[in-house]
Amino acid sequence: MSLKKSFLALCSTVLLSSSVLMAAEFDWMANLNLRSDSNPMGYRSGLSSRFGTPETQLSLILKSVGAPADAYMVLRLAELSGKHPDYVLKQYQAKKHQGWGVLAKDLGIKPGSSEFKALKGGHDMRDFDDRRDNKRDDRDRDNGSGKEHGKKGH
Repeated sequence: MSLKKSFLALCSTVLLSSSVLMAAEFDWMANLNLRSDSNPMGYRSGLSSRFGTPETQLSLILKSVGAPADAYMVLRLAELSGKHPDYVLKQYQAKKHQGWGVLAKDLGIKPGSSEFKALKGGHDMRDFDDRRDNKRDDRDRDNGSGKEHGKKGH
């Protein structure tokens, strides 16, 4: 009996660890949630613009998911898999406890594929891209100092 309990404990630990690792692959979603919470209307507008989703469908998806970034993932998985967002939403509701990686795989997005790597790499909403904002700030500083040097030379 003790061997059986040890085996079950080991299996549980392995399953739990893999779930945490899968969640870590999509850790960028936490930041997207924070940014969307600070500007909910901008986020809705960004989703609508990025995916061309009608407002009625977008409202349904946002009300049906656990967090704003989940809505992005539903729409992105629909786009990458070629499935309708309503179908992906139903799959999400049935399998959300299994993680995004499993859902992507079930929708035909193969682990290791360029599509899967794009999902793990982060979102692609322009107005909510921290990396782009940092690059823009660097460019603005560079441009500002360059202009000052140009004026001093005249």
